[in-house]
Amino acid sequence: MMKMEEIQPGIYERNGKIYTRNADPGKKVYGEGLLQVGDVEYRRWEASRSKAGAAVRKGMDLGLEQDDFVLYLGAASGTTVSHFSDILEEGFVLGVEYSDTVIRGLVELSERRDNIAPFLGDARKPGEYSEYVDEADMVFQDISQRDQAEMFLKNCEKFLREGGKGLLAVKARSISSSKDKKEIFGDVRGKVSEEFEIVDETELDPYEKEHLVLKIEG
Repeated sequence: MMKMEEIQPGIYERNGKIYTRNADPGKKVYGEGLLQVGDVEYRRWEASRSKAGAAVRKGMDLGLEQDDFVLYLGAASGTTVSHFSDILEEGFVLGVEYSDTVIRGLVELSERRDNIAPFLGDARKPGEYSEYVDEADMVFQDISQRDQAEMFLKNCEKFLREGGKGLLAVKARSISSSKDKKEIFGDVRGKVSEEFEIVDETELDPYEKEHLVLKIEG
């Protein structure tokens, strides 16, 4: 029988590919491959479609625990949220998305998975969804805006519990089209490190060009 190696809680590896256990057996979310091993069905986590998946492939420990409450900013249609849902067997993810068109996919996903709640809102205004978040064990952000670092910090300061983890996916070209990526990443590191300890980081090449993921601890 094929063996799956659990490399992080709820994340598995086989033959250089990463997977999560499918919480909705038989169903794909974004065209990913399904793999049956014994009585368990796994979904391939495509690193080229997910910043978090790319970070795992680059060796980052996300720090996700299976009973975490995750505040996900920039949830889009739910590609990465779906894998978080697989991992969070006893946890929950609140997915905040600004686009009323894009969020439709996340709404459909939440109808099949009871540990996902979509929220149509602006990550610049965390008060909009504060009644749904007491404390977050993790804040994850993937938003391609010039003020992405400021949005992340505002949400972490408001919601991230002491000892919690934050993951910020930085897209250099959304901040500046002319500056060198090293300068952009350095500026973001400086802003984040003024408020939180950066405990890990990785660039996402070759899966995403000019992207950096920073991991912080609350």
